[in-house]
Amino acid sequence: MYDYLIYSRLKKHARTLKSFHIPGHKARGEFKSKFPDASIDVTELSYSDNLQCPDGVIAEAQRDIAKILGAAASYITTDGSSSGVYAMAYCASKRGNKIIVFRNSHQSVWNACRLFGLEPLIVQGPEKDGVLQPPDKELIERLVSADANISAVLATSPDYYGNIAPLSEYREVLTKYNRLLLVDGAHGAHLAFGKSKGYAGRFADMWVDGAHKTLPALTQGALININNDDLIPSAEEALGLFRTTSPNYPIMASVEYGVKFLANNSKYIYRAKTAVEQFKKDVGNEFTFYPSDDWTKLLIDFKPFGISPDKVLERLEKKGLYAEFSDGRYILFYLSPMTEAADLNVLKKRLTSIVGNRKLKGTYKEKPPVPSGDRSYSFQYALRKQSEWVELDDAVGRMCAKNAGLAPPCIPVVVTGEMVTLAAVKTLSQAKSVFGLKDGKICVVKKW
Repeated sequence: MYDYLIYSRLKKHARTLKSFHIPGHKARGEFKSKFPDASIDVTELSYSDNLQCPDGVIAEAQRDIAKILGAAASYITTDGSSSGVYAMAYCASKRGNKIIVFRNSHQSVWNACRLFGLEPLIVQGPEKDGVLQPPDKELIERLVSADANISAVLATSPDYYGNIAPLSEYREVLTKYNRLLLVDGAHGAHLAFGKSKGYAGRFADMWVDGAHKTLPALTQGALININNDDLIPSAEEALGLFRTTSPNYPIMASVEYGVKFLANNSKYIYRAKTAVEQFKKDVGNEFTFYPSDDWTKLLIDFKPFGISPDKVLERLEKKGLYAEFSDGRYILFYLSPMTEAADLNVLKKRLTSIVGNRKLKGTYKEKPPVPSGDRSYSFQYALRKQSEWVELDDAVGRMCAKNAGLAPPCIPVVVTGEMVTLAAVKTLSQAKSVFGLKDGKICVVKKW
């Protein structure tokens, strides 16, 4: 059994705490009544250690986490997975100026390429059931074998749809050519438990776990993990640059808690997976599911019903049920080891009632195909050019100067350096929530 070191230390001192330090709430008055755990929200003190250079309770907790995850080193971050993605890209930039990235990479990957002058070589697999698949190893090998400036592959696995990339095959190729395998595993922290073959830590030189996404941890809690000892100095240098200097102690404590809770209580994973399997069995004749590799990504396809998933989502929310997102075809119900059968039973009843509503029939609109990208110039080239904002309809055939995409899942529809296509404009125009647009306009390279 693992002890919850950071949380225990914070609670021990909270009982006698007299605050003459930041934060300003001082765990007093109305603030404490509204935020009962305010007393464990502290700063770097003699007992609480320092995330920037830990040698006490944080260091011990990180060693425990690394042992549980099978990593050479693990680092807690309170900035979400993004600072971990920056750290991975920083390490890659030391070895070359190009990096292979998936088309459905999170916006933080593209931001990292911009920060470190990396040219992203975009790869994608085929489209299946309206969703991009991970690229195969042959494509990866074809690229790395032909270009010594490619330092790494930064794979997204699992993605928002639960697709798990063939990491073992990538590992084989990248070992052969002495390149790095970096994995944005933000959606897969739970895969470290339950003997999953798809966990990034089994294959990656360095990877990120978004603890807050699928573990019992607070929002913004994440982990950066390393298997390749050679990367530790650069990774620690990167973390010193990109992590906040004011880390949130409750978040840190929750990350340690989340990892150790599942290490101590594997029954929760079994119980949740069993509940999901029963849900699918109960409604399998009525609903169509996206064939996800990851049980925590429950995606229901509303195309067969002829019903708009956006309208289904609106009705669910009126009943107090909130899903992760609708992409125009699927609704993603994002689960975790803490999901209970009772919750899924409520969801089953609500969904069954909604899809039986005749007024919703015929509301489905065909989702635009996944844009494949029309790349005429490089990412870095486009960044260097002067830009302007134009109406979406006027952007077709123009070069994109700033990524624009859907949020969630915060992945680009059109990438900097690509030509804006009619399909991309259609996708962005129909989306409920986007990034990279301003007042309905998109940023393109200025005409001369």
